[in-house]
Amino acid sequence: QLRTALDAAAMGTWIWEVDGNRVILSERSQSILNCTPEDFDTLDVLLERIHPEDRPEIKERAKRAIRTGELYEVETRFQVSGDRYRWLVTRGHILLNTQGQPKRMIGVVADITERKRLAEQFLRNQRLESLGSLAGGVAHDLNNILTPIMMSVQLLPLTLPQINPRSQELIQMLENNVKRGSALVQQVLSFAKGIEGKHVIVQIKHLIRDIKQIAAETFPKSIEVQTNVVSNLWTVKGDATQIHQILLNMVINARDAMPDGGLLHISAVNLSVNEEYVREHPQAHVGSYVAISISDTGVGIPKENIEQIFEPYFTTKGEQGGTGLGLATVINIVQNHGGFMDVVSQTGQGTQFNVFLPATEAVESESIENRSIPQGEGELVLLVDDEATIREISKASLENHNYKVITASDGIEAVASYVKNRTEIAVVLMNMMMPAMDGTTAIRTIQKINSEVKIIAISGRNFTSQIFSDRNLSIKSFLAKPYTTQALLQTIRDVI
Repeated sequence: QLRTALDAAAMGTWIWEVDGNRVILSERSQSILNCTPEDFDTLDVLLERIHPEDRPEIKERAKRAIRTGELYEVETRFQVSGDRYRWLVTRGHILLNTQGQPKRMIGVVADITERKRLAEQFLRNQRLESLGSLAGGVAHDLNNILTPIMMSVQLLPLTLPQINPRSQELIQMLENNVKRGSALVQQVLSFAKGIEGKHVIVQIKHLIRDIKQIAAETFPKSIEVQTNVVSNLWTVKGDATQIHQILLNMVINARDAMPDGGLLHISAVNLSVNEEYVREHPQAHVGSYVAISISDTGVGIPKENIEQIFEPYFTTKGEQGGTGLGLATVINIVQNHGGFMDVVSQTGQGTQFNVFLPATEAVESESIENRSIPQGEGELVLLVDDEATIREISKASLENHNYKVITASDGIEAVASYVKNRTEIAVVLMNMMMPAMDGTTAIRTIQKINSEVKIIAISGRNFTSQIFSDRNLSIKSFLAKPYTTQALLQTIRDVI
């Protein structure tokens, strides 16, 4: 019955004879340790298979158990084969002879590798949750910083019409990099908080061109970057920032796989998947796809690791500091876009990742940034934001495009200003996160004064789902920071 109970608990028994230093293992213990009775006839031989970092603790715990008679208990890494270790927990009691001297230790052993993995994953998930909260706060602060920079850059050409071509190039470069900074903030939020992405028509060739530039500017010069994109490449419908993240994560992986340099090749073609292809690739579906391939001439991926590379936290980068989240993020984004992936690798030769995203026949719509800038008609705008720089630059931009503006620094001041000017105010721009009185409270208070008031919510965080799911707020539109002058003016014009 005892053996049955131990088997049910997946525990093996063992005996250590102190005098002869001999170890006796039960069949279950042999199975756990992946050994035969002849493999470990003495404790010294068994200790050689314990991870070197764990050996001192084992010896210290054993000495203490012999000296004091207390329970021997230790968690260690045990080499089951090659360089593969598993976590074991070992417990035992010392038995004394008639003279009161240690005679033998009897105990149990169990494999706790899975428990350790789950505990580590739980801690990592907690850290990610904390990171998500931190990322939201950091994103809010960064977007508050980026907004006045973005709008100032766009206001400069209007205030300095005679600016020389070189200065215009520098201004455009600054604007492009502010937009890249904004996209980076959204990438952090996308992973840390799982925010919803905006799906639009995406030109993959533009993203590949941007990735090539990033790689050429930041990767070691020993890595050559080549691209090959068909001229008539189809478009896809998705989140451009997330697809950009797919490409960036994979080229970074390729870079890390080539510490001594090599060739990084990015290509994209149109692919029509038929039923025969689906039979050979079960994860695929019949339809039209944009097939993106990223290959390197690096170290390659061992066959035993191929099935694990997309698992969260799995990494082979060791001391290089890999988190094991890069490819996990990639496969998650690809699947959320209705696509699939495969990988081909040969140790010492290199690796090729293939990403297949569903193609669309839709035409790329004109973005807000490419439309003509709508002008105001003298309407009065109430602008509410606790950041002075955002109030100042937004006010200047609006006034420069024929709007009148009154500002407020918090919800209390906003309500007071609205009460005073309610018959003249055409629209309210309300920041959602403010001290004293936040945006939500201020909006509800103003709506009690005038239920038909037109309100545009503004935030450096993504509040879209919360805002539009609350029917009592009746928000007309949402403007995410950092916003451009074009986006601000177009949103106001659409609402008015």
